[in-house]
Amino acid sequence: MFINNAFAQDQSANQTAFSLASFAPLILIFVVLYFVMIRPQMKKQKEMKMMLDSLTTHTEVVTSGGMLGVIQKIEGDVIQLEIAKGLMIQVQRSSVVHVLPKGTVNF
Repeated sequence: MFINNAFAQDQSANQTAFSLASFAPLILIFVVLYFVMIRPQMKKQKEMKMMLDSLTTHTEVVTSGGMLGVIQKIEGDVIQLEIAKGLMIQVQRSSVVHVLPKGTVNF
């Protein structure tokens, strides 16, 4: 009298649409993170590798410690840097963070 009849409904088509809709924000977040964070970092790493591979003697550089110097010798991953007149130090190639224009380092 007061209770209506309950009818069963087929949920298979509706359930598929719901599951795809629930993953859409997750996929959108991943795409945004790729273009905002991952892609620029990969580009920066590629530029850094190209810069380190292009180092030659008599190139003026800055190390990660802030030392300015002129490359005198390159032996594999070790660079001999002249930081003052006649004063040489050895640093790893990966510690070079920036290449300076010619004439920047004066001694």
